[in-house]
Amino acid sequence: MPGARRTLIPTARAAAAALLIACFGGPAAVAGPVIEYLGTHVWQEADEDFGGFSGLELTADGSGFTALSDRGTLRWGSIHRDRQGRIRELSTAGHARLQDSNGTPLKPGYLGDAEGLAIDRQGRIFVSFEGLDRIARYDDPDSPADPIPRADWFRKLRRNLGLEALAITDTGDLLTIPEAWPDEGNGFPVWRYRGGAWSNPFHLPRDDAWAPVGADIGPDGRLYVLERHFRGLRGFQSRVRRYEFGEDYAGPPETLIETSLLQFDNLEGIAVWADGQGIRITMISDDNFLFLQRTELVEYRIRD
Repeated sequence: MPGARRTLIPTARAAAAALLIACFGGPAAVAGPVIEYLGTHVWQEADEDFGGFSGLELTADGSGFTALSDRGTLRWGSIHRDRQGRIRELSTAGHARLQDSNGTPLKPGYLGDAEGLAIDRQGRIFVSFEGLDRIARYDDPDSPADPIPRADWFRKLRRNLGLEALAITDTGDLLTIPEAWPDEGNGFPVWRYRGGAWSNPFHLPRDDAWAPVGADIGPDGRLYVLERHFRGLRGFQSRVRRYEFGEDYAGPPETLIETSLLQFDNLEGIAVWADGQGIRITMISDDNFLFLQRTELVEYRIRD
């Protein structure tokens, strides 16, 4: 038995040493963000213009909203939350039909297919359109459009696959991403409008199953992109990825959220804000004005 004891003691010491190394001596693990699903609120109103929401902006504290319909209307109001910060009700304070530069109300369809929404620090509203692919500025919801000059790239956009995602930086740069792009080699272009001129500072990696449909700049200065995977009769999947970005580069994507089929409706608009406990992601669905679909606001919290 003495021989067996000599064999067991080194083994025990080795195991203890390995445990200490694993607990204290090894390389530190890199912790990822903590993702918390907060809830889904179904929003319903009776008027005929309600629905088709493709763009969303929230105030810095998440208490006010502006929602854009792809039939060319804006709706704004207040979000009422419970003590845990979950949405309990939305109340509309006003709504308006977007106008062209002559002050004529836009009709749904080719000229009125509004998709992306961004609001700058001065409260000016920017809207990207499909159909006739363009971006317009509105000093208030009832003002005529002030057109942003079109980039040459817009001529290559495919019908109904145009400027879905729109965001604005703190310095006033507009960023827009097409839903599809024929040049598959470089990924999805991010086009920037600054000082009266367009540029293409970087691309985002392409995944043919997913299409960018919404974007926002978070309070952390990163670019958040909402993507959609449409599976026909099987429904929709949604994904949110974020990027560190600079003057002429974007870092690798970080996937934060990827839903399962039929978990939510057709999420198209995204707003990113700080709620005091982390970064809140609020998304809104486009019900396509179909009775089989519904308008949902879906919220997650990201803790880094």
